Formats: sequence, structure tokens, C-alpha cells
Amino acid sequence: MPPTHALLTACVITLNEADRIAACLDSLAFCDEVVVVDSGSTDGTRETAAARGARVIEHAFEGFRAQKDFAVGQACHEWVLCLDADERVTPTLRASIEAARHSGFDNFAGFRFARSTEYFGAFLRHGNAYPDRVLRLFDRRRGGWRAGREIHEHAVVDGNVTTLAGDLQHVAYRSLDDQLARYRRYAAMMATHMHASGRRAHLRNLIVNPAWRFLRGYVLRAGFLDGWRGFLFACMEADYVREKFARLWLLQRVNDGS
Repeated sequence: MPPTHALLTACVITLNEADRIAACLDSLAFCDEVVVVDSGSTDGTRETAAARGARVIEHAFEGFRAQKDFAVGQACHEWVLCLDADERVTPTLRASIEAARHSGFDNFAGFRFARSTEYFGAFLRHGNAYPDRVLRLFDRRRGGWRAGREIHEHAVVDGNVTTLAGDLQHVAYRSLDDQLARYRRYAAMMATHMHASGRRAHLRNLIVNPAWRFLRGYVLRAGFLDGWRGFLFACMEADYVREKFARLWLLQRVNDGS
């Protein structure tokens, strides 16, 4: 008997996510297939994913965009839902996705939805952190992870895109040390990408750009309404921007001899 809805593959990339992958996959139980692409976990991530019915594939990490693009290529179905291991589909979002696929996804090429980030015991609801709409559900025949950079990657599609109700929960940081380590790694990757793209940094970028990121998130987008969590998050974002431009500025002088 043919299915009464469009078939959907969930695609997840992992590396040492044994403590978070189960919750992620449990939230994807409504999908017709789950593909997990792992890049060398040593903590039982692959075993946990396989035990929950996922098809686990090992693939060397070449970048976030490339890894997600590879995962999409392994899907059996044309419609894909892409998550990171630290993300979960909420019941409201699940209902929205299921309603869309029961209608054959209408004439849309993709769907976006809000992402809410958990930060030290509560979800941020303001500032740069929310609604942070992301395009994660799409027809892979009409789009995918095409953006050139490997960090802060995003999917693009050819065709109409609409927004679904419900949040994608992002349980991003295990601790402040984890957040700082991630931001340091991301700043290095972004600086390298910007330098390769011909972007130039000036000393003023180390002052103006972090200040603007803080002002935009904490004041203009009302991050202050998230209390001390909103303040801390805005400070960490500003520090990330400062380090990114500091690294780019140094790359120019070391590699370009300027």
C-alpha cells in the first residue's frame, strides 16, 4: 500500500555526541528514515544511534558544510530534514512538519523554522539568539548545502520557502568552557575563510564590530529581557567577533607581509 504522505529522511552529523544523540534521534522518530554521518566518534555515539534505528555511516570530516552535504547525498528520499546532534524537534514543530508532508509539501522547495537556544538552564527568547530562523527541511532535488564556506553554513533552495510554526531546540553548550572552546574554533575557521575570500580587517574592526554585535543583540533585539543569561550571551558573542577579526588582522600581517 503506497504511503499517505511524502517520505522524509532525517540527516544528522555527529562527533562524540553520545550524551546528546539519543534525545535528537528520539525527536526524529516520525521520519521515515534517519541517516547519521559520524566523523570518528570514540564515545559510543555510533552504537547509540544504531540502537535507535539510524543508518550510521562513517565519513571523514572535511568541514561542516561538506559533511552535511554528504549526509544529504546518502538519503533514500528526496525530502530531507537536517539537524545537528545538539538539536531537537519540538512537538509543535513536529506537528507542523507532519501537516506539511501530508499535503505533499504543497509547491514549496523548502521550509524554515525558528531555533531556540538553551543557555544555562533556560531557553533564550530574545536577542541575536531568537528566533534565529533556519532552513533545514527541503527538497534535495532543488537545493542543499551549497554555500561556499564550511563554517556558519546554511542551506539554499531554488523555489518558494515558507516558515513553519514551532521551534527547533538547540542544546548548544555543555558548559561555559565548551562555549568558549567552540567560539575559538569557529573564530579561527571564519578568519581563515574571510582571508581566503579577500576580506581585509582593520584595527577599528576589533572595536566597532564587537560593540555593534553586543548593541544589536542586547539592546536593539531586546536581549536584556533574557536577564543575566541574555547579558552573558551577548558578551560571549562580542568576544567571538573580536577574536575573529583579530585573527584575520594577524593573518594579513603574517601571510601577506603587511
